[in-house]
Amino acid sequence: MGMWIFIGLVFLAVFLLLQGLAIPVFGENRKLRKRLTARLATVTASGAQGRLKNLLREQYLKELTPLEQSLEALPGMDALAELIEQSGRSTPAYQLVLRSAVLAGAGTVLGWMVAHRWYAALGLGIAAAVYPLLKLLRDRGRRTAKFDEQLPEALDVIKRALKAGHPFTQCLKLVADDMEEPVSKEFEHIFSEISYGGELRTALLDLLERVPTVSVMAFITAVLVQKETGGNLAETIERITAVIRGRFKLARQVKTLSAEGRLSAWVLILVPLVLFVVMWFATPGYLPTLLNNPRGPNLIMAACVLEILGTIWIRRIIRIQV
Repeated sequence: MGMWIFIGLVFLAVFLLLQGLAIPVFGENRKLRKRLTARLATVTASGAQGRLKNLLREQYLKELTPLEQSLEALPGMDALAELIEQSGRSTPAYQLVLRSAVLAGAGTVLGWMVAHRWYAALGLGIAAAVYPLLKLLRDRGRRTAKFDEQLPEALDVIKRALKAGHPFTQCLKLVADDMEEPVSKEFEHIFSEISYGGELRTALLDLLERVPTVSVMAFITAVLVQKETGGNLAETIERITAVIRGRFKLARQVKTLSAEGRLSAWVLILVPLVLFVVMWFATPGYLPTLLNNPRGPNLIMAACVLEILGTIWIRRIIRIQV
């Protein structure tokens, strides 16, 4: 019985991992991102921005307890804090670490109490520990996708306001007032930062860190280049809006054309799990031959690893960059 529970926990962990590796419809072109990043580097100076972030982090650490400060000093906490910000949450990074530690302990204890196997306890503990991180990644992906969908309409608002004679900062306020989250929250953040004495350059680069997409990068590049060299910003934004809408139109076409491939991918991913459950209930005496064999658990773990590798490989095959 304990081995059955162990197998169920293993497949549950694999299924949760596959949920975190959900196959996307399309991806952003890496070469385009590199070119835009290089262009941004020529018109921005990140020294002052980095010093300001260091000062803010020092002030933030002073308000924490010694235990919280020690957690914030762990490697990778800056990247975790950035991920939390990109997902639209305000949870401190150390709280997420504590939550993962508590879940890991609870999962380990539960796995041991139910299965009385160290590998079952370890597997369930690891799955519980990484769950908050997988949820953050999923939330960031959804928020970023929604922001990209709202961005063309926001740029239309800015374009019309510029043609009507409004200053650029007031255009940002109009977007924040007239649209929904997350685009309204992000533009409100930019407007507030500028209103309190911040530079437009720094505010836009902060937006790029919170929403690191090619569409946002193109918008910021156009604004910063126009600030340095001059030109008609309304016409530039109109062209960028047309390009962004064209990318989404292409993405919808790709989604339609790749529907069969994505369905085949999910079938290949789920067949082993479904087949295992069906055999469990249809022929209860068949699987013990594998489970009672000394090499059975090793074969099952190897199958789980191959399942994950196959999922990643299929994801790379059907992921189309636009």
